[in-house]
Amino acid sequence: MSDLGKRNTAEKSTSPIKGQSSLELLITLSFGLIILLPIVVLAFIQISSSTSTLSATEAQAAASKLAGVSTTIGSQGFPAKQLTLIDVPPNVRDIFIGTLSNGVGHEIVFVVSTNAGLDYVTAYTPVNVSGYLEQLSQPGTYLVNVSAQNFCPSNTGVSCVYISAT
Repeated sequence: MSDLGKRNTAEKSTSPIKGQSSLELLITLSFGLIILLPIVVLAFIQISSSTSTLSATEAQAAASKLAGVSTTIGSQGFPAKQLTLIDVPPNVRDIFIGTLSNGVGHEIVFVVSTNAGLDYVTAYTPVNVSGYLEQLSQPGTYLVNVSAQNFCPSNTGVSCVYISAT
């Protein structure tokens, strides 16, 4: 047999081995992808949930900060006032001061949109508060004016701490 015949015979015998190893590699990679795909989907779901939780936590911090400043200013009485910075997190739909109709009350409410629907993040203050912060529903850092009033703008019969954006 010539060298050419031996070479052709050797090439023919290794060809099925190459095809078999390629098929085995393809099957192994397919099983790996089948196992990894649900893990990746669960990771994306968890990240989405974490973002909603983070927004609610940041909203709670901002509401608590406003409540604390309101309590301090309210205890000092008229004409006390203070400018404070608050960070409005993403997914905030509305901010209500006093009541959900922006009347005189004792709550500061951030309405946060989450995966499960709307979440009402509330901070309580012992002084009467009122105000208007609905224009701050975009994420960012805002300067807020907190001032003690003898006559509350939304109800002139009571004194309150009025909170407004500058």
